[in-house]
Amino acid sequence: MDFCIQEPASSGPTTELMTCPEFRQRILSFATGTADERRDDERDEVLYVLTGAGALTVGGERHDAAEGAAVFVARGTAWSVDEADGLRILSVLVEDPLPTDVTCAMIGTGERGIATAGREFDLLACPDNGCASVTQFVGHIPPGRAPEHFHLYHEVGYILSGEGSFHVGGETAPLRPGSCFHLPARLVHALENFGPGEMQVLGVFRPAGSPAEAYYPDGTAAAVPVES
Repeated sequence: MDFCIQEPASSGPTTELMTCPEFRQRILSFATGTADERRDDERDEVLYVLTGAGALTVGGERHDAAEGAAVFVARGTAWSVDEADGLRILSVLVEDPLPTDVTCAMIGTGERGIATAGREFDLLACPDNGCASVTQFVGHIPPGRAPEHFHLYHEVGYILSGEGSFHVGGETAPLRPGSCFHLPARLVHALENFGPGEMQVLGVFRPAGSPAEAYYPDGTAAAVPVES
């Protein structure tokens, strides 16, 4: 099973979570004050504020950063933390990114969409706001187990809230807040939420597209409910 269980972030400034050919996933922690400028000339980066608050300067512009905020940073674009109050950011570095004319984008709560098995998602960084290589989203998973399915994209994910299990090839791994995973394209799997509330999953996948696109083990496309 290509799956990793990771404990919630330690007290160190950087916690490595997952490295795979497509991504490097980590948590960046800023207790108070400011931090040195960061810049990656080879990889795009998508950020998501897990907890805390602060202010970031991205591409020369200053922005407030509260829990749930997302940021796209194109390769070669500098960013820094100007203020921090218990700020914890989930960072996903994107290897070999596609070209883009956008240097950065700040994203709010995102556009809500619907997927199979009663699931919903909020779109964050994606091609519509200049992030050509990947789609970043928060999935809202109701209690229960989804049918087995697969995607045509490679994905890394992080459990924001809720507890459950991840099922692959007859094996089961527990999920709780702070768990992370890597799903290669076409790996048949099923996510189960024990409830009673919804589970929230932060995902980043490539190639970019819709989080609702999924296929059953026989290759049949999973039907997506029509919004009323």
